[in-house]
Amino acid sequence: MQAGHEVSVIDCQAEKLTIDAFKTRIAQHTPDVIGVTSTTLLYNQAKRIITAAKEAHPNAVTMFGGSHVTFWDTNALNECPAIDVIVRREGETTFQELLQRLVNKQDFVGVLGTTIRGPNGAIIRNEDRPFQQNLDSLPSPAYHLLPIDSFHRMGKTIFPLVTSRGCVQWCDFCSTVRMFGKGYRWRSAKKVVDEMEALHNKYGESQFTFYDDAFTINRKNTIELCDEIINRGLRVEWDCETRVDAVDKELLERMRQAGCITVWFGVESGSTKILEKMHKKINREQVKEAFKTAQKAGLMTIASAVIGFPGETEETAWETINFINSLNPDDIGCYIATPYPGTPMYEEVVKNGWLKVTDFDKYDTATPTFETPDLSMERLREIKYKAHQKFYLRPSYVFKMMRKGGTYGKSGLKTSAAYALRAMHIKLS
Repeated sequence: MQAGHEVSVIDCQAEKLTIDAFKTRIAQHTPDVIGVTSTTLLYNQAKRIITAAKEAHPNAVTMFGGSHVTFWDTNALNECPAIDVIVRREGETTFQELLQRLVNKQDFVGVLGTTIRGPNGAIIRNEDRPFQQNLDSLPSPAYHLLPIDSFHRMGKTIFPLVTSRGCVQWCDFCSTVRMFGKGYRWRSAKKVVDEMEALHNKYGESQFTFYDDAFTINRKNTIELCDEIINRGLRVEWDCETRVDAVDKELLERMRQAGCITVWFGVESGSTKILEKMHKKINREQVKEAFKTAQKAGLMTIASAVIGFPGETEETAWETINFINSLNPDDIGCYIATPYPGTPMYEEVVKNGWLKVTDFDKYDTATPTFETPDLSMERLREIKYKAHQKFYLRPSYVFKMMRKGGTYGKSGLKTSAAYALRAMHIKLS
């Protein structure tokens, strides 16, 4: 739109569209270009969508972007004839250049950050495009093109926001850092709060979730963002996720004052051996201190952990589970290690012949996809279930949620009840 192109958005996931429903919608448009993006989990569905779009509009140029195809580009073109162009990594500048080439009736050979079908049908992988350094130069997302009703949760409109790209660490299970690079780039506090204020004023009572992988890495910018919210008198609530070694008392208290209600911390493992193997570069004492300080600041805390990483044993998995329980978080996210293409973990799993599941529909972080000599897939599945059961059925947790009350308290009690019923082999309809 900013570059003069007319844009329409069909959000299949938010609107829960079937392929047939999507075909009906796409038939109502006459696009020159159709772009689709997806994660690994939604890759197969995205291929079906782009195939349906190509069938409806065979002369349109189809472009596929996102983290998965960034590392699966040649495979995607071989697997799906309906794809014309893969846009790798950050796509803003690349996409605009592709559109301009179409307007000028030029081919795509040499467009940085793309993998294409050449004139003779051979796949050409153009060089990577340098990362966008000035994030403030990018416009705010076109929220008015999205189905805003799907953002409603708990009586509020919850908007996703991103204030930065990149990371200072390279954890072996993370594809995001490979997508956006090592090095931290951020939007100015004023630009971010301008966007929050505009959304709040337009859509009423709003809540925001920051999807930065390590929201507080740039401490100075985080403080500036909090001060900007406070100085404007902007009464909003928000949550974020970050590293345990990137917070302190003053910062967390300022975040709480600025409307932060919850922080997700990447604990990942309670085993020093596994943390080292992940290249997480944190230790248990840092984890304990971060949770204790955040809780004293009045923030709800969520512990995110990964079990089943290569080298994991039953002993280290339970070490993690017992450790996150000892932190007394308000909630947990206990995820099964999933080997996403582009990560060192994927390369290790494939190299050792451990990969058992190649259907990306199963890469949901709840389903085991590989098996090591140290831990079977079936046992890992059982440990994950017991980990959640142990956390949510603790009397201390149930009483804590009863005291908390409100939406989050009720949600916690509902989850506890579901695990209690499941433990008694009673299924909720």
